[in-house]
Amino acid sequence: MSVTVWTPLLLLLLLWAGPTFQDKNMRVSAYKGIGEMCRYNSECQSDCCVTNSLNPQKFCTAQTVFLECVPWRKPNGFLCEENSECHSNCCIRTSSSPGLFCSSKTFFMQCISWRMPEGAVCQHHLECWSLCCLPLSENNPSSRCTKRTGLLALCLPI
Repeated sequence: MSVTVWTPLLLLLLLWAGPTFQDKNMRVSAYKGIGEMCRYNSECQSDCCVTNSLNPQKFCTAQTVFLECVPWRKPNGFLCEENSECHSNCCIRTSSSPGLFCSSKTFFMQCISWRMPEGAVCQHHLECWSLCCLPLSENNPSSRCTKRTGLLALCLPI
């Protein structure tokens, strides 16, 4: 075969091999595959560079059916500061301790925070299961969770 026939074939093979660039005398593929470490979406073939665990390092991942890049989120029981950190999208207080934790939503898709029982010291109505936080007496400035009273079950002082 002549040289003129081999030249187009060689060019086709080079183009098929994929785009490359030179970086400090190293030949590196321009796009990274699924599972490779990355910093930016543009580095990945999938155009998705997200976290996939508690480790803050990002990795190339596949896009969803809706062409979205969805980062890993914390499962139930992990400490959190805001809803978006959790897989359930629900970051709430789950016990008497002041910390917030990822928790599942109710059957009606609500995030309902743990509330204190009757008699517990409180500062606001929303802290109590009864939604009623009142001072025990005029002389005692500390408030406690109390039962709702009256025909309409209102939060009324005794």
